Amino acid sequence: MCRILSLCLAFSISLTYLSVCMFVFVHFDMSEVNSNGNVKKELGVKKEEASKDDQLSLDAKEWNIKEEVSKDGKTNGKRAQTFTFDELAAATDDFRSDCFLGEGGFGKVYKGHLEKINQVVAIKQLDRNGCQGIREFVVEVLTLSLADHPNLVKLIGFCAEGDQRLLVYEYMPLGSLENHLHDLSPSRKALDWNTRMKIAAGAARGLEYLHEKMQPPVIYRDLKCSNILLGEGYYPKLSDFGLAKVGPSGDKTHVSTRVMGTYGYCAPDYAMTGQLTFKSDVYSFGVVLLELITGRKAIDNTKPVKEQNLVAWARPLFRDRKRFSQMVDPLLQGQYPVRGLYQALAIAAMCVQEQPNMRPVITDIVTALNYLASQKYDPQIHPVQSSRRGSSSPRGRRDDDIRQIGGNGLERD
Repeated sequence: MCRILSLCLAFSISLTYLSVCMFVFVHFDMSEVNSNGNVKKELGVKKEEASKDDQLSLDAKEWNIKEEVSKDGKTNGKRAQTFTFDELAAATDDFRSDCFLGEGGFGKVYKGHLEKINQVVAIKQLDRNGCQGIREFVVEVLTLSLADHPNLVKLIGFCAEGDQRLLVYEYMPLGSLENHLHDLSPSRKALDWNTRMKIAAGAARGLEYLHEKMQPPVIYRDLKCSNILLGEGYYPKLSDFGLAKVGPSGDKTHVSTRVMGTYGYCAPDYAMTGQLTFKSDVYSFGVVLLELITGRKAIDNTKPVKEQNLVAWARPLFRDRKRFSQMVDPLLQGQYPVRGLYQALAIAAMCVQEQPNMRPVITDIVTALNYLASQKYDPQIHPVQSSRRGSSSPRGRRDDDIRQIGGNGLERD
């Protein structure tokens, strides 16, 4: 509790002092937020180039499949059910268009009903022509079969029949966080502050499990809004583990690998060196937290060039407490706690530090966000922050606010 109180007291002053106080809270060295925020686009996402046989061979070695997975599908005391292709085709009415939920990494996702278990499920059909899809299949089955945490989506089973590769998950009725945060339809209600902090804390707990509780520990490598799925009550679960990698062990500090992931979420140190660490995931989490706070996309090509990268846009604002309110999603309509905003922004600022050793470990992020999520904001009791000038519609003010900030002479990268 003392650590939590240290965090709370920190946010009544400037970000420099916030950083010093958060040192007490999270027990790691923290310097003033760096202003050089551009992630080099030319070092963005690369696709691994290997044959299907090479990929499967690599996965077998990396995950020690022979020891972890027996021939009957048992993994670490759990069983991933096997389904025939005909069963999954029947569950989706032959993958009918009205069952289509979306297109995720390396495949299409459909809603279906499995008579065999009498359950509504989500079925991902992987691209049969992509070797990366085969790798994803192997890694995802192993990761989710070994994992057991309420903030990770559950794998019900799979199909590996002929050249067909399908994954069967629990169905998440509210879709992805991306669907509730960006490009909202007029009929869809914006997420309130309490829900945003609940989602952030839950996603952090899922990431903590991968880093700290799984054996072997796992680096997610693809944390982003579209991979955070929401159940009833906006309960968050991480999904899509096809890019996951076993983390470094012993004296090793990183895993050397080809750069993969999603531009805008990829840590700059990983993008430039190919050295993957647990702090790479922490950076990605910081981007997601910024999206929850600001309502902006990680990369938005509809904005002016210098404002397209969320982290680069946010860094100058981190250094001036008077500008913190300009970072808040206008769709919140002023309904947020000022102290809670400062706390959340300080956590996000530390997560997206350019130097990985300056980022907090996920366990300390979980402690901080669990506290934030427990502090419920009630607009009937707490004051509503005054709205800024702009369009009459809060949705329109998102763009107006960005333009206003861009014209105030802020330092640019």
